[in-house]
Amino acid sequence: MAEDLVNTLADLKEKEALKIVEDRLSAGDEPLKILDDARRAVEIVGKRFADSEYFIPDLVYSGEILKEITDMVKPKLTKAAEVKRVGKVIIGTVAGDIHDIGKDIVVFMLDVNGFEVYDLGVDVPAQKFVDKIKESGAPIVGLSGFLALAFDSMKETIEVMKAAGLRDKVKVMIGGGQMSDEIRKYTGADAYGKDAMAGVTLAKKWAGA
Repeated sequence: MAEDLVNTLADLKEKEALKIVEDRLSAGDEPLKILDDARRAVEIVGKRFADSEYFIPDLVYSGEILKEITDMVKPKLTKAAEVKRVGKVIIGTVAGDIHDIGKDIVVFMLDVNGFEVYDLGVDVPAQKFVDKIKESGAPIVGLSGFLALAFDSMKETIEVMKAAGLRDKVKVMIGGGQMSDEIRKYTGADAYGKDAMAGVTLAKKWAGA
């Protein structure tokens, strides 16, 4: 079933992909596993885009299918009742990028691990991150991005934080797409998370949780 969803979604077969999700949820499949399979499918979509097999409309369409899948899976994600809050995290997909499945998984995982999460959504301008840091006092910021163009947006967002005098007050992690230590250095982030759990581990370390 997992490979079925990965392949069907990567091929942008909307009805079939949603049917597989519905069947898996009915069968009691783990919601985070479904989201992870969807994330794997998006990675394939991203590669096909990079290889010019897919184009911008295909990317947008894949984002819409993912949104539907997320909406189906969300109610099944059990939030830990009365979790003791261990810290605050601001997270968003950077300007120019509209992918949110990876970000949504990280938000869920942070939430159930006791973090208060401020999710700014997708295509978030740098200034919006700065405004939220000032308003919330959150010491951890997660910048998500799937497309290669997100690397420049991440770099710019961190530079705007510096200009606002906030860079030394926050820890910044980046995630999504083809992250590596080179990209972390390029953007000026403190760390990168290869997946949702890595993001949670980083946040816990930084929050002293």
